[in-house]
Amino acid sequence: MPTISTPGSTPAAAQHGAKRGRPGYDQATVLKIAVQAFTEFGYDATSMGMLAERLGISKSAIYHHVPSKVEILRLALDSALTPLEAVFDDASQGSSTALERLRGAVSGTLKVLFEHQTSVTLLLRLRGNSEVELAAMERRRALDRHAAALVSAAQEEGSVRADLASTTVARFLFGTVNSLTEWYRPGGNVSEQDAERTILAILFDGLVPRSAS
Repeated sequence: MPTISTPGSTPAAAQHGAKRGRPGYDQATVLKIAVQAFTEFGYDATSMGMLAERLGISKSAIYHHVPSKVEILRLALDSALTPLEAVFDDASQGSSTALERLRGAVSGTLKVLFEHQTSVTLLLRLRGNSEVELAAMERRRALDRHAAALVSAAQEEGSVRADLASTTVARFLFGTVNSLTEWYRPGGNVSEQDAERTILAILFDGLVPRSAS
């Protein structure tokens, strides 16, 4: 997959020809603050003036790092979509069982969410009000199709119940993962490791103790 500029990724920013920025600021900082504002207020309701106020710099200083608010949105969505696409590419090409590939896709999606939680949250809240949003939503629908295909393969293998619709199962699995954007907080009472272990156990093993099943 091509490298996309993401928050905290200096080499990717350089790939897009971004300027170094004024002392004390860089593109990653601008993107991080902007995405936080987008998720808090909504993309359409967030103005460049609001971003400038949050950053403590002028609007012209923001344009020193990114050419437009739309470009900020594109970079933010890429930072979520590109690693998610890589997860499903890996799962589709694996040589393990279909169930293991499905489990790997869920685990990989969790790891992307932990690393890019704010950008993933923004992705999940898109309304399709711009070409950038529509393009991102189409990429997300492609991921949904990949997820359903993984479930279908596991059903054909006999490791997942075949009497359930693959698309519904996929939506439940990854909808559970996506729900973390609403309650998981880095540094909170639940660690990334505990959250991942619990979700994988519930989704793939269930809640009933094996001795009682």
